[in-house]
Amino acid sequence: MKIARFEYQGAIALGLVDVGSGTLGVIEAASGSGDPMIAVIERHLAGQVPRLTERRVSLAAVTLLAPITRPSKNVLCIGKNYAAHAAEFTQSGYDSSAKNATDVIPDAPIVFTKAPGSLTGARAPVQVPWEITQQLDYEAELGVIIGRPGRGIARADALQHVWAYTCINDVTARDLQAKHKQWLLGKSIDTFCPIGPWLVTADELDPKNLELKCWVNGELRQHANTRDLIFDIPTIIATISASMRLEAGDIIATGTPAGVGIGFKPPKFLKSGDTVRVAIAGIGELENQMV
Repeated sequence: MKIARFEYQGAIALGLVDVGSGTLGVIEAASGSGDPMIAVIERHLAGQVPRLTERRVSLAAVTLLAPITRPSKNVLCIGKNYAAHAAEFTQSGYDSSAKNATDVIPDAPIVFTKAPGSLTGARAPVQVPWEITQQLDYEAELGVIIGRPGRGIARADALQHVWAYTCINDVTARDLQAKHKQWLLGKSIDTFCPIGPWLVTADELDPKNLELKCWVNGELRQHANTRDLIFDIPTIIATISASMRLEAGDIIATGTPAGVGIGFKPPKFLKSGDTVRVAIAGIGELENQMV
């Protein structure tokens, strides 16, 4: 099941995606003031299949929005989770988490966050405050959406708590990352987390074997497979939930592979007008212009 949040003719709704026909079946709106996608997740966990109205709309006619905008907490992100990226990041000079140039592979997951205000749609422009950053970078990642809540989740049970997967671009201001010696401010700028194009429920995918690619202006920069993750999804969920309760709709970005801008010599930072496309097999694509 693929579920999108979208805008059509001035109204915002959720829809079941039929990629083959290029259409959306509009989901019956639920009452309440919370995040509508999280409401769908909670009802689905209770055994209720999303109910459709009689309306169908063309995917080409809608504006795809961030599937979730009000998770219970910041977007939870994992740093240095592919070996080749961990090496390029440590050697780049931007890695404040490394003790020295040989401190490449982390001993445990490195967890940081992006503020919810950074979430934006699959085709939306990334609004860059160029007055505070000139070292803009991209990071293609698999996103995990939590379904069944839990605290202290065992690694063996972790995938039972995953409801869906999605694509994420962890846009990053590297100069702010270096200046502040931590990652929050350089990664939490408004619109710096394109996500989507929709959520794909966990029953449709094998998260241990998903091909991930990223292009900048048509040039392939990143190409990897999730089987290369240093810390797999069960380990990530067990680690985070040991400290905090995970709730339905919480978002986890699992890390980016090698090929980010700072991995090149000299670095290939993004400029105004550049377009970044992220694709994950079985999910879909993001394509966002830096403005």
